[in-house]
Amino acid sequence: MWNELGISGGTAIVILLALYFVIKWAVKNGIKEAYSAITGKRTVEDIQNEKELKELGLDSEDQ
Repeated sequence: MWNELGISGGTAIVILLALYFVIKWAVKNGIKEAYSAITGKRTVEDIQNEKELKELGLDSEDQ
């Protein structure tokens, strides 16, 4: 099947792995946004990331 598209097996595996991680990242962020919208609370990971940015001298607005 992949040969009909001109894609080798190794390339197909790399593409599928990249697609897996992109979808995983998108689902994780979607769940975090929904949690924040429903409960009005921030996640522990968000709080930790903000502390690290402040230690580096960056604000979330600078991103």
